Amino acid sequence: MEILRLRRHQGRRVLQGHPWIFSNELAQLPRDMEPGAVVEVQDPTGRFVGIGYFNPHSLIAVRLLTRTSQAIDSDFFIQRVRQADLFRKRLIPKERSYRVVFSEADGLPGLIVDRYENDIVLQVTTAGMERWLSTICEVLIDLFHPGAIVARNDTAIRELEGLKLEKRVLYGTIESHTVITKDGLEFEIDLLEGQKTGFYLDQSENYARLQGLVSGGTILDGFCYAGGWSLHAARYGAQRVIGLDSSEKAIGWAKANARRNGLEDRCEFRKADLFDDLRNQASMGVLYEVIILDPPAFIKSKAKQSEGLRGYREINRRAMALIKPGGILITCSCSYHLDREGFQKVLSQAAKDAGRTARLLEFRLQSRDHPILLSIPETEYLKCAILMMD
Repeated sequence: MEILRLRRHQGRRVLQGHPWIFSNELAQLPRDMEPGAVVEVQDPTGRFVGIGYFNPHSLIAVRLLTRTSQAIDSDFFIQRVRQADLFRKRLIPKERSYRVVFSEADGLPGLIVDRYENDIVLQVTTAGMERWLSTICEVLIDLFHPGAIVARNDTAIRELEGLKLEKRVLYGTIESHTVITKDGLEFEIDLLEGQKTGFYLDQSENYARLQGLVSGGTILDGFCYAGGWSLHAARYGAQRVIGLDSSEKAIGWAKANARRNGLEDRCEFRKADLFDDLRNQASMGVLYEVIILDPPAFIKSKAKQSEGLRGYREINRRAMALIKPGGILITCSCSYHLDREGFQKVLSQAAKDAGRTARLLEFRLQSRDHPILLSIPETEYLKCAILMMD
């Protein structure tokens, strides 16, 4: 195993618990080492720091897997995945669709594993984890006995690691659609073509917060995707739910899910650009008791920060203008480049632009199967603000 040393006066963040080591923090950067090779990291004095994998082509040169001296082999992955799943079973023992492995938060940087009833979807984002893909599949088969394992390796992050984009079935066979149950509602999801890995598992606990907020009201669900928020709103007593999304495919899934749950009489879904549609509705004087905004990440990199902030400010301003006095705005951001303080500032600016006063009733994060490590700020990415508009 090759040994890499931290530069003098570098690595404080790593020594405090963060698993990333950037290329400029290493005393030497070997160029002939194969991407994904396992390495030992030492501090400038030669003391052991941890074991991780190396990629000479990535800005994050090393991602630590462990801070103890141990072999990185199938037993290592069995232990980590089993430990991650036991954590979920303790918190959500009755849930059968959840995130099993959340990358760095579970000590397996570059690996996402989602369970959907009897099927598994995984996503590998780094060269280091790609080398262990067959081992990971064997571990998942042994622990979960799934009907299928699907690789959703279609995220652009892979290209930064020199990996190709792909979607494929790694094990077993899949049906055209998989059906999962959330809070007594059934959802058809597409494991190969759906957004993320098929469903917004990170919002699972936030959907339930609609109870007591939507009863008898008319609800607008912006960026509705397959109807997660919409169907929960109808289940919790909304009189009418209008779901909008720019994807024709997503609208088809949302309509099918409404029919499956017998809620099609109260749910209407249509394709629309939300920015334009909200402006048109404002010109017609339309108002809602509750509006839900759950957009894709507007800030995908630091370089896109200014543009993304303008997008969040504008979409929230337009939504706030359509809410009745005393009504509710539930608004989300999944951009980890935008922290809680920054998101609240954007919402405050949007309220000022709309001439409204916003009261923060509750601020929520991602579901507990997406754990947040205090030593790794990047593990906290989803923000969900529940506001009352005066």
